[in-house]
Amino acid sequence: MLILDPVPWWPLALLALALAVDAALSLRPPAFIRDCLDGVGFPRQWWWVLIVVKTLAVVGLVVGIWLPGVAVAATVGVVAYFGCAVVAHLRARFFGSAFWVNCLGMLALSLAVLVANLAA
Repeated sequence: MLILDPVPWWPLALLALALAVDAALSLRPPAFIRDCLDGVGFPRQWWWVLIVVKTLAVVGLVVGIWLPGVAVAATVGVVAYFGCAVVAHLRARFFGSAFWVNCLGMLALSLAVLVANLAA
């Protein structure tokens, strides 16, 4: 089965590291994260959910290094997460540097990792 084939570990580790840093920063969000979440209208009382989602994604990606099916599932989840973030930015018409660099950059990284997983 395709999803049970071995996948390269380093793209998963790279994406997991990026998400771990993102989750850690979100514990005490710096101005650029606060501005981004406020800019798309994400309620402050729900910000903690993003930390949980990112942390679970990190766990899934790390487990996926040894269980490739989990890697694909976790990466699909990360792509969906950043896809939703893109939609939130588009709906709010919030196109600052956070959208172009952070949101689209993380979507591109997660898509690249997904393609690497599926191509393996």
